[in-house]
Amino acid sequence: MTTQTDIRIGIDLGGTKIEAVGLDRDGKERFRKRVATPHGSYDGTVKAVADLVAATAAATATSPAAGSASVGIGIPGAASLQTGLIKNANSVVLIGHPFQRDMEAAVGAPVRLANDADCFALSEASDGSAAGADVVFGVIIGTGVGGGLVVHGRVIHGANAITGEWGHNPMPRPHDDERPGPACYCGRSGCVETFLSGPGLSRDDAARRGTALPAAEIVARAETGEPIAAESLARYVERLARATAVVINIVDPHVIVLGGGLSQIARLYRDVPALWPRYVFSDTVTTRLLPPRHGDASGVRGAAWLWP
Repeated sequence: MTTQTDIRIGIDLGGTKIEAVGLDRDGKERFRKRVATPHGSYDGTVKAVADLVAATAAATATSPAAGSASVGIGIPGAASLQTGLIKNANSVVLIGHPFQRDMEAAVGAPVRLANDADCFALSEASDGSAAGADVVFGVIIGTGVGGGLVVHGRVIHGANAITGEWGHNPMPRPHDDERPGPACYCGRSGCVETFLSGPGLSRDDAARRGTALPAAEIVARAETGEPIAAESLARYVERLARATAVVINIVDPHVIVLGGGLSQIARLYRDVPALWPRYVFSDTVTTRLLPPRHGDASGVRGAAWLWP
């Protein structure tokens, strides 16, 4: 397949929905479709993705097999560089399967595969809020916590296919009441994800309130000045500052873009950078913290941009 195709087809494979988009050479959207993810069926998932690829190709009068369309897929996990089998996937039906190979057989063309956080970062670095920045770290803060790194327009894939997995590091500079930290599904305790995910914010607030509220309601209550919610959100902001400061110290990105449901908290973009100088090893901190330009569409657009 040549690197200049008429249409880039992107697929965002999630636990509840699968979305497809067709972008032209200028990044303009030509087609979009969303379907429910088949529950508990690997073969059904492969077929659903292949059907979406076919629908996008038909709507844009292109063909992956003929080389006039490329196919990129974002998944909530990664392919092992040793075996090619899917690992670390929230959509457990994918784990242990050669998903890329099976998708290439199903669509009759090469397929590029990447973690969904990588796709988010690539989208925002390509034509989103971080367009033009040399080093971009994309952060997902929602049901879970993930990240992706884009340097000079290319997603960085490390030796273990886990670049950007900052959510499963310990919360840095932990306070006494943060040790050992909540249990994480990865088998460890005190991971960044257990503090900065939506469920993490709800758990932290419930420890003071005595009853659990959704993260969105905690944020809404904080904005009205309710003391417990305001204190919970203040702790969240400070923890996000600590966790992202470590990313700055290691990667030194020009831009950090937030995605996921909690990225809609407006005060993050003001308050988190104000706290960075406490933790970043530099006399100045010029890294910018930005909301996503493409919102929920960033993942599927980034999957399309996996092809140059």
